[in-house]
Amino acid sequence: MSHAIVELNNLSKSFMDGEQQHQVLNQVNFVLNKADSVALTGASGCGKSTLLNLIAGFEPLSSGQIILRGEDTQQWQDKQWSRFRHQQLGVVFQQFNLLTPIDVKHNIVFPLSLNGHKWNDWCDHLVTTLGLGDLLSRHVQSLSGGQQQRVAIARALAHQPALLLADEPTGNLDQQASMEVMQLMTALTTEQQTSVLMVTHSEECAAFMQRRCHVKLGTVHE
Repeated sequence: MSHAIVELNNLSKSFMDGEQQHQVLNQVNFVLNKADSVALTGASGCGKSTLLNLIAGFEPLSSGQIILRGEDTQQWQDKQWSRFRHQQLGVVFQQFNLLTPIDVKHNIVFPLSLNGHKWNDWCDHLVTTLGLGDLLSRHVQSLSGGQQQRVAIARALAHQPALLLADEPTGNLDQQASMEVMQLMTALTTEQQTSVLMVTHSEECAAFMQRRCHVKLGTVHE
C-alpha cells in the first residue's frame, strides 16, 4: 500500500500567450508521503504556485498524471475535485482569502460546514494554539495581517485535511509574525500527521520543512 498523498508523473503545464507557447512545468516527477513536509523554492515565475494550483485542481494540466491518495485524477470531473478539496485538502494563501463579511469563528467553521460538520474540540484546540480565543466574534477585516494569517491556518486545518498546500503563507508578514505562524502551522500539522507542500522564498520558513525541492527550468529538483 502506497503512503503517497501526492504523486506526480511526467506532469507538464504550458499556456499560450498570443502566438507563443510558454512551458511552465516540464515532465515533473514528485512524491509527497503521509506526514511529509516539503518546502518548494525557486525564482519568481518559475512555476511553484502553478504546481500547487494543478495539485488542487484549480487549473488543468497539459499532460502527465496527478495521483492523489492513490486515485488517478485524470478522469475526475468537478464533483470529484470538489469532494477532494472539501474533505482532504487545506489551502493557505499569501493573500489570506478570508470571507470578509463574516467573523473569525464563521471563517474557521466554513470548511466543516461544507462537510456537514459542526464546531468541535479540534476547533477549540486550533483556536487556543493559534491564540484566536479573544477574536472569534471580530470581523476579519479588523484584524492585523498576522492575526488574519492565523485565522487562515485555522480555517485550512479545521476539517483535519490529509494535505495542506501553502502558497507563501508568511509573504505578507513581518519576521516575528512569520516565525510564529510557521511554528504554529508546523506544530499543528505534525500533530495531525498532515502532509505539507509549501511555496516559500524564505530560507527561515523553508527550514521548518523536512525536505526542500527547488523548481528551475520547469522541473523539480530535490
